[in-house]
Amino acid sequence: MSLNYIKNFYEGCLRPPTVIGQFHTLFFGSVRMFFLGVLGFAVYGNEALHFSCDPDRRELNLYCYNQFRPITPQVFWALQLVTVLVPGAAFHLYAACKNIDQEEILQRPIYTVFYIISVLLRIILEVIAFWLQSHLFGFQVHPLYMCDASALEKTFNVTKCMVPEHFEKTIFLSAMYTFTGITVLLCVAEIFEILCRRLGYLTNQ
Repeated sequence: MSLNYIKNFYEGCLRPPTVIGQFHTLFFGSVRMFFLGVLGFAVYGNEALHFSCDPDRRELNLYCYNQFRPITPQVFWALQLVTVLVPGAAFHLYAACKNIDQEEILQRPIYTVFYIISVLLRIILEVIAFWLQSHLFGFQVHPLYMCDASALEKTFNVTKCMVPEHFEKTIFLSAMYTFTGITVLLCVAEIFEILCRRLGYLTNQ
């Protein structure tokens, strides 16, 4: 029985009840994760090693890098992806435990409402992630970062630090903002598809 639950949960996650939801799963699961996993590591993988300040001292470089990056972009985006998956995964887990067929989700009002709530939660989480990303990383990576290192040693005061591959990072940031925007639009479109199909079921009845 437990294997049947796992099978239903797996199929529900891979094949949502809407066409746009299936496209969202494909876009989310393949393109976005591939972009983050492969290109994200290439762009940000060795950033801490090449981040250098004047004077070039290891403790100063580490201190200023931690100030420059309170959280590394790869970790932030990985947390974003996992967090956004939670509402949909929770719904499909519920559907699997109740043996709810995917077509039945759009036919019974209570299941439709629960599914719409899960999509709305995805939208909210994506918007929050967009806001956090803009505050943590901005929209452009500058080649120089002015670090206040007075807490480390008073002789340092404000020091200049070189940010490696800043232009590539700006492009990557823009791409991640774009991905977030696309997923929000897909979620909104999915809600419209659900409402249209619900109206279709009501009309046929």
